[in-house]
Amino acid sequence: MENNEDYNINYEYIVRYIRDTIKKNDGLLKEMEQYAKENDVPIAQPETIRFIETLILSSKAKSVLEVGSAIGYTAITLANHGCTVDTIERNEEIIPVLYENIEKSGHKDKIKVYEGDATEILSTLDGKYDFIFLDAAKAQYMEFLPHCLRMLNDGGIIFSDNILYKGMVATDELFRRRKITIIRRLRKYLEELCNNDQLVTSIVPIGDGAAISYYKKEQK
Repeated sequence: MENNEDYNINYEYIVRYIRDTIKKNDGLLKEMEQYAKENDVPIAQPETIRFIETLILSSKAKSVLEVGSAIGYTAITLANHGCTVDTIERNEEIIPVLYENIEKSGHKDKIKVYEGDATEILSTLDGKYDFIFLDAAKAQYMEFLPHCLRMLNDGGIIFSDNILYKGMVATDELFRRRKITIIRRLRKYLEELCNNDQLVTSIVPIGDGAAISYYKKEQK
């Protein structure tokens, strides 16, 4: 996650309508939303977080790996649904806020924080997960993928957020030269997701774009 720009690839009237259908949070989650807005901290957009909740509940996922914690908004939301969450965050300035929010949520027993760079931490993990949420450095998604496949349970889901990156991944008409590395790497990543025989992937135009990949082990 790079900034808290509320960029959405859909028309404004569609976004507004969808968000009006979503029940507003209260308590801690509402406080976190306000904090994110006031401090320019990126959290998942309302329609994206609701989509993730729906996937979690419908797939009956219980173990989650999150790459990119920020202030813990998504991790706490999923812990509220009974999931255990291992989450990775490298921003030393935001980590104290992350721990504070986990403490307030009452989910210290469900959420485990790994501090540091995801590319280094992922190689040390050996857990098994039903659901993996990627929302960290977009240019590194390809590096994350082998570790995700190694740790994902059969029938598990990888949710890759911000995959269309302000629409630039889908068309060169929106191209910004300073974003060329991210755009190229995301296109390569999507190509891998869509052509990997172990994955069934759907690219969904929600928020800033999301790729949902269902993992199936190779048949012997």
